Amino acid sequence: MKILFTTLHAKYVHASLALPYLAVSAPQLPGVEYRILELTINEHPDVLLAKLHAEQADVVLFSCYIWNTELTLKLASDLKQLQPSAFIALGGPEVSFGAFDLMVRNPSVDCIVRGEGETTCRELIGALHRGQPLDEIAGLTYREGEEVIANPERGAMAHLDDIPSPFSASLVDLKKPLVYYETSRGCPFSCAFCMSSIEQGVRSFSMERIKKDLLILIEAGAQTVKLADRTFNFDAGRANEIWRFILEHNRGSKFHFEIAAELLTEDNLALLAQVPAGVFRFEIGVQSGGEETLAKVERKSSLEKLYGKVARLKATTGVTVHLDLVAGLPGESLEGFLASVQGLFALGADHIQVEPLKVLKGTAMRGIARKEGYAYSEAAPYKILRTPWLSFDDIRRIEGISRLLDQVCNSGRFTASLHEFASHFPLSQLFSMAAEFLEGEGVNGNLSLAALFEAVWRFAGNALTGEGLERLRDALCYDFCLTGYPSGNTPPFFDKLRQTVESPLPARPASTPGERIRQYRRCFARDYRTFPWREEATGITFVYRSAPGEGLKVQVII
Repeated sequence: MKILFTTLHAKYVHASLALPYLAVSAPQLPGVEYRILELTINEHPDVLLAKLHAEQADVVLFSCYIWNTELTLKLASDLKQLQPSAFIALGGPEVSFGAFDLMVRNPSVDCIVRGEGETTCRELIGALHRGQPLDEIAGLTYREGEEVIANPERGAMAHLDDIPSPFSASLVDLKKPLVYYETSRGCPFSCAFCMSSIEQGVRSFSMERIKKDLLILIEAGAQTVKLADRTFNFDAGRANEIWRFILEHNRGSKFHFEIAAELLTEDNLALLAQVPAGVFRFEIGVQSGGEETLAKVERKSSLEKLYGKVARLKATTGVTVHLDLVAGLPGESLEGFLASVQGLFALGADHIQVEPLKVLKGTAMRGIARKEGYAYSEAAPYKILRTPWLSFDDIRRIEGISRLLDQVCNSGRFTASLHEFASHFPLSQLFSMAAEFLEGEGVNGNLSLAALFEAVWRFAGNALTGEGLERLRDALCYDFCLTGYPSGNTPPFFDKLRQTVESPLPARPASTPGERIRQYRRCFARDYRTFPWREEATGITFVYRSAPGEGLKVQVII
């Protein structure tokens, strides 16, 4: 008997955590073979089907999320046509709610594992191996002839350490650029729009187990470890103990945590001040800058405390700060949303992420949406289409702002240009204007780097005039020089006549074997190498280093 655990990642770089958990929890039975197969939604469906069919598994268990369920159902249907005797099971947050209706609409699915899956899957595999009925397995919705039967719910595991470590069992692909890990399950908050609100309280693995797993990740040289904990610092002392352990043992890995900034203590901040720059990244869900809006979705948070702690992080630590907003929460108009964005700009966040609200299955937000008259997509990812406070056009604008924040602000490629723009407009207004401008041009997707610079220049020509436009041109040229050697077809704003300056290029830097070095010198209207800028004409030299397997490195001569 062959059991296949499989899923479709959004990107190749991701390494599954759910599948190794299921595999390591599976029963050791005679004649049973287990296999993990990680795929991506970016592969052609025929290729995915061929890979699944080639496994010739007797039981196929798909892990389902909002980004992969539609394609998973298609593959399950096709696989059932090829292998009618295969038993196909689905699990994961996307199918744990509405399981009955999903099975009625999809006859190729034999059962659905609802909620936490380790124990349910273990019992399911045992029953299938022994040929026993499935009626005694809690947390299972299954097909019996023409009938779909839902067994009672299964309670959450009381002791997470009962799950064997998939890291000790070498079941997790630690060579992937991004490895997921969790130290706890659940969340102390009960936000109506979040799946974590469904579970009450927080459960933690033991500190002994956590440290043992972290050491495996560190010694394996994992590039980035993303903690899946919904609120990692729910216990400040526990967080400090884990952070201190990482600091003492880390060999070059980076760590991403989702935290509640308002829960940070003075002891936390003192320890975080010792973290080398860039090693820790904190994702902090602000969600909205409106206290009344947060109260309507049961987000119990003090924005004053949150903003104060974020300011402390930025001022006293080298932690990378990533702030999240959810657009479309009750009571928030486009103007309110832009005020929320401006509040994050004021904090000097390293990364700002904006996502329109998704009205997820099983969350209290579904009830709020019905009561308030929301319109949202019935298909995953259940994105809002209209709210009483946001029109469809407003939501389109917000999506445009989100794309521009990622490409222009979060990329770090337009630092000088954004400083110059900020002297004319609040940045939230700037991004709103730019999104509207590009929408009018029919530009709705991500752009290549060259096209992005040209789009920024076209927008600048629409928003600025005279000296303001010339200052922006100069700043944009500086940002452009930082992206690569300016040769060939340069953007229309890039005047090559400014390349010649009175002083010659400095001595050519030493190179390593196989490395290519190029230099470029240009006169700018001001010195952008320090901030605040010196307002005087300055010749600046850029050094471009490239070597096989290392990419391009740009150095500005000071």
